[in-house]
Amino acid sequence: MSGICLLTQRERPRERLAMHGAAALSAAELIGVLWGSGTRGGTAVDSASDALRRHEGLVGLARATDVELEAVPGVGPVRAAQLAAAFELGRRLIADWPQGRWTVRAARDVGERLVAQMGYLEREELRVVLLNTRNAVLRVVTIYQGNVSSSLVRIGELFRDAVRLNASGLILVHNHPSGDPTPSPDDLRLTAETLAAGRLLDIQLLDHLIVAGDSFVSLRDRGVAFDRQS
Repeated sequence: MSGICLLTQRERPRERLAMHGAAALSAAELIGVLWGSGTRGGTAVDSASDALRRHEGLVGLARATDVELEAVPGVGPVRAAQLAAAFELGRRLIADWPQGRWTVRAARDVGERLVAQMGYLEREELRVVLLNTRNAVLRVVTIYQGNVSSSLVRIGELFRDAVRLNASGLILVHNHPSGDPTPSPDDLRLTAETLAAGRLLDIQLLDHLIVAGDSFVSLRDRGVAFDRQS
């Protein structure tokens, strides 16, 4: 037998990727391809399997901090950074696709797209979805990161890009890291203040969505009196 070591299928995720495509690989194998070579303790796939197990799957792994990832044997700063970058690319792809063809006809058109990006963030974010007169999305802008409170959010910031891009309407979207999408009194106050400012600027606030985990709540669907489109 030659001195070439025959690798098992588990140790050859790149070859399996080339032969069968990415869809045929497990999550651990895909991460193994990303990480490349193994360590003294085993293959890259072994390290990926351990990381997935410790964080209870992909969702938990996507939420893990750099420190938590680096605590997994075989995962150092470089691999932690690679994984964080891969998850962020996935979130951005979901938000951007299909580019140029995103039209909002109902709350779910925004909620289902952004829940994958925002549902499991560790801290609050407030984003503004800007729309033209045909309800086609012009841009999604992140306005705040941290504590999204009506006392801290500057209403002018919510409309800055809307005015610059000549948007006719906007939708507020922010997340609750607690996992409960129930609107808070602060959420209702922020909605009311944004509605009032929108009337002055002739830019309609069409909805305010609260995202948490795999779900979202539309304040319009909850009965909040938003401006109706003409």
